[in-house]
Amino acid sequence: MIESLDLNRSLKKSDYNKLAETMAIRLGELQRDAREHKRPVIIVFDGWEASGKGTVINNLIGCFDSRGYRVHALSMPTPDEQLRPYFWRFWQKLPPAGRIAVFERGWYEQVSAGGTKKASREELYSDALAFERELADEGYIIIKFFLHITPKEQAARFRKLTSVKATAWRVTKHDLRQNRHYNRFLRRYDQMIVRTDSGFAPWTLVEAMDERFATIRVFETVISRLEQVWEPEKVVATEVPSSSVDASSVLEGVDLSRNLDREEYEKRLARAQKRLRLLEHEIYERRIPVIIGYEGWDAAGKGGNIRRLTQAMDPRGYEVIPVAAPTAEESAHHYLWRFWTSFPKAGHIAIFDRTWYGRVLVERVEDFCTEAEWRRAYHEINQMEDEFVRFGTVVVKFWLEIDSEEQLRRFKERQGTPSKQWKITDEDWRNREKRDLYRSAVDEMLLRTSTPAAPWTIVESNSKWYARVKALETVVSAIEHRLKRD
Repeated sequence: MIESLDLNRSLKKSDYNKLAETMAIRLGELQRDAREHKRPVIIVFDGWEASGKGTVINNLIGCFDSRGYRVHALSMPTPDEQLRPYFWRFWQKLPPAGRIAVFERGWYEQVSAGGTKKASREELYSDALAFERELADEGYIIIKFFLHITPKEQAARFRKLTSVKATAWRVTKHDLRQNRHYNRFLRRYDQMIVRTDSGFAPWTLVEAMDERFATIRVFETVISRLEQVWEPEKVVATEVPSSSVDASSVLEGVDLSRNLDREEYEKRLARAQKRLRLLEHEIYERRIPVIIGYEGWDAAGKGGNIRRLTQAMDPRGYEVIPVAAPTAEESAHHYLWRFWTSFPKAGHIAIFDRTWYGRVLVERVEDFCTEAEWRRAYHEINQMEDEFVRFGTVVVKFWLEIDSEEQLRRFKERQGTPSKQWKITDEDWRNREKRDLYRSAVDEMLLRTSTPAAPWTIVESNSKWYARVKALETVVSAIEHRLKRD
């Protein structure tokens, strides 16, 4: 999830000054709204050491009336606090109605310290979610940020701090250890975000290589979250301009020019299909379930991809599950119910042609569910997939990416080919008109639900040959990895 961020983002000083001035005014207005409505606000900053949390916090509180907020810079629990339940000290620091509390680290500092065992971290995640849920139900607004930088940038900032006597004390042995074991901490942070991301207290990942960009990202998020609370009750006269800081796009760097010639395609396809047939038998013998989920643009080639995947497999060992609009019975249940009931038994494979991600794609864009529901779904889906993986399941998720021009070409080809006309519908054309809205939803889906346990694989699908081979080889690799682990 964290690694999906584009850390090359920056903002010119002139653009920053223009945006920051207007946003500071808006933040002040929203602080007064919070006081007027007697709504307490909690803002939590987490992230790498030297990622700029202190600077961004200082820029944020500079927009507020100093009488209406308090900053809590916390370290590990004191001996006195250790005599009480872990969350006791945070209950002590909760803001009263109408005020803002800013936490540097907050209740996640145990993960940042790196000394806790896995079982303790899992307990912390569970307790943190319960804590945040209880606060949210009571009317607290919870905003959480994670500031991300590269290990090289972190090391450079440490050197700069230690080169000056007045700031050298700020770099501790733990900080240096974090940099030495960056990848280990990255995995822990990723898991922390996955486990504690929720509709009532979502994480916002902040690209923090550039201070100005990070500051505007934080300003925008706080404004957006608070406006969601007040906007239905009050029409705001002040308009915040559209910023040059758009949402991080996971899809921007996808190389859609990738291709295979026919000879290489046929060779690699046959090799992968042969290997998959052997693996299908092996997972049956070892009783390992496999779930393969396909999402992608209309006409991206999901059907053809699935046909090549199953071409050499034993049909008794797999099932292809096409997912359409829920039936009346399915609608009467929790939206994940129909996917839980389709879970493959141990040793079998379930291939989903579209998946549970409809909640954060079609249902989100078409307003078939509320914003609260699709925001909550990221955590619910991550939790479900995590349960699958802990059971021993291999989970493979594909997003088939094609560009707008290739999609249009395929639409027209289907329209002009009698045997393919059934594949193109009015709904396909209507969805195409909303491509930008869907793209934003896809980006957020990929960012929030690509986890260590169940990562997304983006399949460059302008070339159908390349896409089919990549998907097959990815499935083979995932199953082989699971078998080797055993």
